[in-house]
Amino acid sequence: MNTPVPIAAMLPEHAEQVLTIYQHGIDGGDATFETTAPSWEAFDAARLTEHRLVALDAAGRVLGWAAVVPVSDRCAYAGVVEHSVYVHPEARGRGLGLALLQALLASTDAAGIWTVQSGIFPENTASLALHARAGFRVVGTRERLGRHHGRWRDVVLVERRSPTVS
Repeated sequence: MNTPVPIAAMLPEHAEQVLTIYQHGIDGGDATFETTAPSWEAFDAARLTEHRLVALDAAGRVLGWAAVVPVSDRCAYAGVVEHSVYVHPEARGRGLGLALLQALLASTDAAGIWTVQSGIFPENTASLALHARAGFRVVGTRERLGRHHGRWRDVVLVERRSPTVS
């Protein structure tokens, strides 16, 4: 890993860069069922403000981001979120994904969130390895969960239980 980069709160001024990085991930074909990045308004409305982070270079450019969405509005699931972490293709392989994910987990642990989960395409081996390094466990594989670009896709469900929330 190269010199660590600052991790900061995601702000509205990061919107264009965050959505560009998201679109790069979408274009790669193995990151999400989405086919196009949402508007900033939709992105902003869906994700919890207090758990949105960016990795910045020395010039303040966004190199990656992480964020969470609640899985349900039912009170029984108040401490369960689904997360995303994306790194710009030119910044991959430098440990930014792990740094973002660790900072996100510190944030969710501090807020009393007890489960952070995500669904990952099995072909996205880099993401599966990243999540294993960050302490996530594979819960199982949801087979033929949805169609993506005309073919059925499986999704590996991963989760991490907070060691600090009892």
